[in-house]
Amino acid sequence: MLKVGDPAPDFRLTDDQGKEVSLSDFRGKRVLVYFYPKANTPGCTIEACEFRDLRAKFDRQDAAILGISADSVNAQLGFKKKQKLNFPLLSDPQFKAIEAFGARRMKKFLGKSFLGIVRSSFLVGPDGRIEYIWDNVRAKGHAADVLSVLSGLPRK
Repeated sequence: MLKVGDPAPDFRLTDDQGKEVSLSDFRGKRVLVYFYPKANTPGCTIEACEFRDLRAKFDRQDAAILGISADSVNAQLGFKKKQKLNFPLLSDPQFKAIEAFGARRMKKFLGKSFLGIVRSSFLVGPDGRIEYIWDNVRAKGHAADVLSVLSGLPRK
């Protein structure tokens, strides 16, 4: 399990536009990497729309937002267009980044256990190290929580 201060695992994934994106592309800037279970589901829509609505405030903090799920590039594009999202959604169908960050774990729902993506977020600092971790978060209000932490961190 990753801890604050650990180097964030680098990844290279395809975004909703079909472009390759790597975490190292953002070196020198803070990046919120958030993992969500499935595009176009109620909780994931709430979370994504809250990040969309607060995007200008993230920009003022010089922080990028990257959403990652195992959905296909086409599913990510459809979700982005439908919700008018203003940040990249990355497709990770092989679970490479999802597993590297420890976001794919056993979950329980209606008494059944299954392997799934745990809603979690990682704030990666300009130096590529993890500055803050939110694990197993609730979708509603999460973007504001992240912004609150981000606002309290020293500018680099």
